[in-house]
Formats: sequence, C-alpha cells, structure tokens
Amino acid sequence: MQTADIRQRWLDFFAERGHAVVPSASLVSDDPTLLFTVAGMVPFVPYLTGLVPAPYPRATSVQKCIRTNDIEEVGKTPRHGTFFQMSGNFSFGDYFKEGAIGMAWELLTTPEADGGYGFDPNDLWVTVYKDDDEAIELWKQIAGLPEERIQRLDKDTNYWHTGQPGPAGPCSEIFFDRGPAYGADGGPATDDDRYVEIWNLVFMQYLIDDVKSKTDFRIVRELPKKNIDTGMGLERVAFIKQGVENMYEIDQVRPVLDRAAELSGRRYGADHDDDVRMRIIADHIRSALMLMSDGVSPSNEGRGYILRRLLRRSIRAMRLLGVEGPTFRELFAASRDAMKAAYPEVATDYTHIEQLALGEEETFLRTLTAGTGILDLAVEKTKRAGSAELAGDTAFLLHDTYGFPIELTLEMAEEAGLAVDRGAFDSLMNEQRSRAKADAKSKKKVLADLSVYADFRAKGETIFTGYTDLTTQSNVLGLLVDGRPVSRASTGQTAEVILAETSLYAESGGQAPDQGRIVGDGFELEVLDVQKPIKGLISHTVKVSHGEVGVGVPATTLVDEQYRRGATQAHSGTHIVHAALRQVLGPNAHQSGSFNKAGYLRLDYGWNSALSSETRSEIEEISNAAIRDNLEVRTREMPLDEARSLGAMALFGEKYGDVVRVVDIGGPWSRELCAGTHVSTSAEIGMINIVGESSVGASNRRVESLVGLEAFRRFAAERALVSELTTTLKTRPEQLVDRVGELVTNLKAAEKRIQAFESKALNDRVPALAAKTVRTGDVLLVAESVGKLGSGDELRSLALSVRAQLGAAASVVALAGEVGGKPLAIVATSPTARDAGANAGALAKAMAAVLGGGGGGKPDLAQGGGNDVSAIPAALDAARRELGR
Repeated sequence: MQTADIRQRWLDFFAERGHAVVPSASLVSDDPTLLFTVAGMVPFVPYLTGLVPAPYPRATSVQKCIRTNDIEEVGKTPRHGTFFQMSGNFSFGDYFKEGAIGMAWELLTTPEADGGYGFDPNDLWVTVYKDDDEAIELWKQIAGLPEERIQRLDKDTNYWHTGQPGPAGPCSEIFFDRGPAYGADGGPATDDDRYVEIWNLVFMQYLIDDVKSKTDFRIVRELPKKNIDTGMGLERVAFIKQGVENMYEIDQVRPVLDRAAELSGRRYGADHDDDVRMRIIADHIRSALMLMSDGVSPSNEGRGYILRRLLRRSIRAMRLLGVEGPTFRELFAASRDAMKAAYPEVATDYTHIEQLALGEEETFLRTLTAGTGILDLAVEKTKRAGSAELAGDTAFLLHDTYGFPIELTLEMAEEAGLAVDRGAFDSLMNEQRSRAKADAKSKKKVLADLSVYADFRAKGETIFTGYTDLTTQSNVLGLLVDGRPVSRASTGQTAEVILAETSLYAESGGQAPDQGRIVGDGFELEVLDVQKPIKGLISHTVKVSHGEVGVGVPATTLVDEQYRRGATQAHSGTHIVHAALRQVLGPNAHQSGSFNKAGYLRLDYGWNSALSSETRSEIEEISNAAIRDNLEVRTREMPLDEARSLGAMALFGEKYGDVVRVVDIGGPWSRELCAGTHVSTSAEIGMINIVGESSVGASNRRVESLVGLEAFRRFAAERALVSELTTTLKTRPEQLVDRVGELVTNLKAAEKRIQAFESKALNDRVPALAAKTVRTGDVLLVAESVGKLGSGDELRSLALSVRAQLGAAASVVALAGEVGGKPLAIVATSPTARDAGANAGALAKAMAAVLGGGGGGKPDLAQGGGNDVSAIPAALDAARRELGR
C-alpha cells in the first residue's frame, strides 16, 4: 500500500464520518514557542484549549511535521525521522472515548478492499493510563481485545498535557507487533523495537494547574466540553504495510537512498555504517525539501539554522560515503519526484528550492575547504606541542563558525592521528544549549499570556474596516495592563485595547501597523502598536494621553491619514518592484519576504548574484514607468484555488485561508495574494528610488527603496550634493565623474610620492638605531622609542631593517612608538640570538603588560600594544630586564 494511498484512505474515512477535512498547515508554526509544527495537533491547539472557538465540531488532517530533538537517532532506528506526516482526527466537544476508540479500530482492521488498512486484530496491542478503567472497558467491548493485550502504564507515557495549566487527560496508544524476529515477548511495556506505536488517542477531559513536571500536576476539575486529539504516524503505518524494515525504505523516501547508493558506488545492505549514512541522507534531503517548500531558507539562526544543519549533515554523510563533489541536484530531484504526488507544491516551486539547495551546497563545500585549512593548522600546532589531543575549543570553533559537524572534525582529526577533547567541546555545546533553552523558556511565557485573549475572541472576530474607512465607531470590549485584564486605564498608563471594530491596520503581511488615535467621551489614546495576538483578534497597544477609558464605553478609531497614505504607497510599491524584478530577471526571482512602512520598502527575493548597476537601473525605470502609466489597482476576494488559477502570486512559504484577497496592479502584470492596504491607481505611489541591494543569505538578495515623498527627498538631496560638488570643483554636472576621477588619480600619485618619502625617511633612521646597540648578556640589544609613526607596518619594517643591518650578530631589536594615539611595540630577534635563548614573543608580552594591553607572537617576531603612550620608556626597560634574566 503506497503512502499516498494510506493518506487518502485516512481522509476519506473520516470525511465520511462528518469530519471537516483540514489541509496541512505549514511546517512553520504560528506558535511563538515553536520553530516548527512538531505534531499534528499543533494547528488545532487554539481550539483544543478553548483560546479560539472551533469552527467545526470534528476535523481531520494529515499534517506535515518536523522534529529534530532526536536528530542523532536518525538512520539508527526504524522509526526516527526529522520529517514525518501525522494523520489526526479531532473532536471539539463532540464525540469522546467511545467514538475515538471505535473509529480507530474500524479503520485499522477493516479489510483493504473495503477502504481500511487491513491489520490483523491479533497483531495489535494497546496501552492505557493505569487508572483509566473506562478506556479499558471500551477496548474490550469495541475491539474485543483480551486483558493480556491491554497494558496499563503510568503518567510518563500515557498522560498528555502542554506543560502549562490548561486541558489535559489520559491517552491510549495502539501498537503493532512485528513478531518474535524483532524482539522479546511482553508487549509495548518492554519498550522494544518489536512493538511499533502507530496511533495515539488523547482524551482531553480535565483542567489542570500547578504543573511542576510531566507527572507532577494538580487536576482541578473535569472539562465541561471534552475533546479528542489523535495522531497516527503515516510513515510507521507505511513501512508496516509495505513490508519493509523501516521508514527510510518506504516509497516516499527510498528513491533518495537509492540515488545516494548509486552516486557513492556503495550497496545498501552491505555495511551497517554505510546504511546509516544513506538513511540519514534520505531523511534529511526530504526534510530539507519540505522545509524549503514552506519558505524556510538556510541561515545561521532559528529555522534557517535547522535547515542548514540538515543540509550539511547530508553533505557530510555523502563525504563519509566517499563522495566529495556536489550531489544535491540528483538527490533533491529524486526526493521531489517521490513527494510531488502528495505535495504538488514541491514540483511547482522546485526551481526556487533547487536554487537554495545548490547555493547552500556550493557554499558549504567552499566552507569545508576553509575549515579544513583551519583544522590543518590546529593539527600541526597540536603535534608541534607534543599533544595527541585536539583542543575542544578548536572543535567548537569549527562547529560554531564553519558549520563543521563534530563527527566530521573527529573523522579528520583521526585521519591525522589525533583525538579530540570531547569533554571541552561538549561543555561549550552545553553552554550554548543552555542559552538557547533560556531563550525558549522566555518565549514560552508568551504562549501562556495568550490565554488572556480567549474571552475576547469568544465574542467574535475583530472587524477590520480600514480598507474603506479611516474612522470607525466601536466599543471597548476589553483592556489589558501588564498582560492582565482591567476595567479601566487612566492618563499616562500603557494598555492594550480590544475593540469590536477598528480601522487601524494590524501589522501583518510585511506591512507595519497604522499610526493614529482612539478617542471617546473624556479620553484620548495614542496608538503605539496594532497586532493580531491570536487568529481573528486585533489588539491596540496605546498610551492614555488624557482622561480615563473603561470597558464597555464607545470609542472611535482615527487613522493618521498621512501615515496611511505613505503605507499604501509603500505596499503597492513593493508589488510593483516585485513585478519589475520578475520582468527583468525572470520568474525565478520569487519574493521570499518583505517589509514596508510609510516612505520605505524592502523586498527579499530568491537570486544568487548581486544586481549590476545597469540591472538595478532597469528595474527602477520599469517601476517608475508603471507609476507613470497610472495603472488601475484592483482588489477582490475569492477562493484560494480560483486565485491560483488566475496566476496570483503567493508569498513563498506563506499561509493562506480558504478565501483570499487578490491585488492586481495593471491586471495580470502584478497579481498577488495580499491582505494589505493599497493605493487606488499606481500614480498615487509617486516615485520609487532604489537605494540598496544586498545579500541576506545563500541564494537570497534584498532590494531596498524609498517611496513617494521620501524618494523625492533623496533625489533632491543628491541633486543638492551634485550642485555643491560642481561649484566646488568648477565643472559641469555631466563632467563631474571625469573631474572626480582625475582628482582621485592625482591623489593616488601624491600618496605614492609621500609613501616613497616616508620610506626613505625610515631607511635613513636605520643606521642611527643600529648604532645604539647595548650588549645584554650574550646578545646585542637595541631598545628605543621611535616617536609617532603612520602605521604598525612602518614600525615592523623599521625593526626588521635594523635587525638586517646588524647582520649575523646575536641581536634583539625592541622598538616602540605611537600609532594612532596608542602605543605599539615590535620585537625582532636574529637566529643566533634565539639560539642564545632570546624569545621575541616573551619580550613583546612583557612590554605589553607595562603598556596596559596584551601581546605575543613567534620567537623571531612579535608585537604588543596597550593604551598608555606615556609608559613606552618603562616598557623598553621591561624588555631590557626580561632579556637580562
């Protein structure tokens, strides 16, 4: 049974039983505490917890998920994958235990010919929470399971809650017995690979608080409306139904594994370590494909870092299979072909996905070269010091800065005959993880605070009137101060205001929030921010300018008309620049992000090279020509599928509802899904002035522009600058470039002459300095202050020249001077002086200690510096004492 068939059977089964079929949400989670959607129930959490009223009594989905907390287990066990699909059915106060158990058993055991999965009931076991007698009796009655195949387990495995006060309840898990060839008898309680968990039924029936741990909490009461949340692992069922050994060998994953085997010339099944590497590649390539199809790009933080790690682990695994060249073109194509039946978007967006993947591969292969150079130097230094162990901080530097997985460093160090100080490396990694956990913990508090919005949201969605009106009369539904509900707020206080309607735009879709005021009888509120804390609710952060505002009173929202005009100009300008980019560069220049506010826009797009000045000018000209042509701006609402059929551009990786807003500028020339505010015709934008273009990561560029009056002001300032320069240089504007070029040429020639004079002056000082030698022990010492110099290079050159002047003599030259207002010391030693025990590094370090800084270097040449110029004489004395020891 193919994975796509298993998926469709699930959706058909529950749709026939009254469940709303909900498309998979993005892998990028809306939950501020999560980087990714880590479980099938994540998109439904607001409904399950009562934060947002559920739009349907029962629902089903097959949700894309990413989980990387056990990434080290990937490839080693039959069931650990970073990307997986969770089939779920959910009840929001509708059916409960009996319905959930009955439907689960029916789907699993109904013959394949009748639309079920065709499991033999004798191969299935269940676990239940030890005190859930109701569930045990239902399993016996509905499934006819004997007592010995129903195992009671404790809270650590069979009780669910979020880790926060709120809904909780026991769960019951269904396991498939793979048979005695895979492990010992004894059922799921043995925690053996023989028994594979395929379905988990969570019965949310209690409200809990005082949560101290997974098993330590207080049950407050039963919930008035009990919920069901279940999850069946699609890949786990697939590998069982397809008769293969693990999830890496199912139809959606195996093609990548086979391609890795072909590229490496290794045979899958011939060597355990090679098999693990091939499974890692198959898993990680698929995960990376799905992440990039949902808009994640490789970077050094957050989601992008996880994606980068997956890609780099894949490259490393291919390297360990003996392949050092690029392979992503073949591997990603194999994964695309395996996944496109279930997720057509991976084929639709593949050009962009491939561009990101190949760019990251090229970058990391270069990084491997650079990092290898760092590692080679560290290996050489370690061996020279007589050590057999590479320092842990070096391994951490390679990991943190160059993206070297520790396994790669271990492998390369072993090839050089060295071990790695894993203790020190692990300590540094733990420090980094602790910082990350602290950050995650601080973010977790944000989710807890969202519960205060539940009562407001239960009264209905906030109605946004700002597309047509800048002023709207409404009522104050709620007030929050410091995250807590209050009945009133007075002069000077900062508060959140929840209204039934508002004309103020909440930050979303890349558009900054509106500026404006909220007024009522006896009060005026300055709007500081407008946000959507939860779906369907708009919150206004305000400062009470004067008076007192209370819950239930009438209030009027007033949008700052001038700011809104600038915001609409910028947002429509973003669409125009995007269309111009695609017209010039082609359809691969796909927007990957944007931000706009009054007078300014920035747009990120997929591209792997900088724009030439000519291309940038062409894009700017096309944009302003579109403004000149006064194109109609039209907005419509329609079903998502209809919008896509019209060619409407969706922001790569963005999430959209069933009904979307389409914004056309000039008809199909610019047609995008967008909920932002816009001008009526393109001429209202006024002007676009592209002021910057830069890189924002592998295969991603950013263009920045001023819009409207701000664009004019920049042009006016540049015009004034040109006018001032032409007056100063006594030339015409069209001759200005040539005149400046002439001046630069003359300046460089003058600098060369000055450098020649300074070099001669330095050389003229060498004989006098060499004549000031003083015998100190077995060597000749020159220890002198040389005053102010233009650079450290000049001081170094002077010291080396004096050393050369002294010839084969055992000599030490210690010179100090002032460079850029700070003291600098250079020490140079001759070979015979070093044979006599002189060490430039030790001498420079002694001088730097007196100068108030640090120093060191090699035995033949070293330098030191500090902050105290007046200490130069004392530093020279320190060098004399150090040498005389």
